[in-house]
Amino acid sequence: MGETFKLRIKVYKYTLILTCLISGIAVFVIREYVPFIYGLVFGTLIASLNFTLLAKTLERAAKMTPERAKGYATSRYFIRYMIYGIVLYISVVADYINIIGTIVGLLVIKIVILILHAFNDKAYYKRIFRIR
Repeated sequence: MGETFKLRIKVYKYTLILTCLISGIAVFVIREYVPFIYGLVFGTLIASLNFTLLAKTLERAAKMTPERAKGYATSRYFIRYMIYGIVLYISVVADYINIIGTIVGLLVIKIVILILHAFNDKAYYKRIFRIR
């Protein structure tokens, strides 16, 4: 297994844990929690799909010439955002899916990445708060 694959598995594992934690809290906090949880799961699955698509895009673009990689990455970028748009539209139209739950689900994987990498880097904060 490659290093990037192990990293993706780690991100998926923590995404699942955070999604379960949010679902558990929602049961006690939200009156109609079932549509919220459906939205949360729906959004999380789509965010995981888009994360996988992003990884595949980067792996493939790294093997291309710079001009070709730019066009390829840009086209895949728009495809991923079209998927987000379709998911949000479905969430608005479907009565059994809560839009807020979907939005939270779409953000869960980003939160996990920030927690695992950006917030965990001590040197990052030293560079930010360094007085020049």
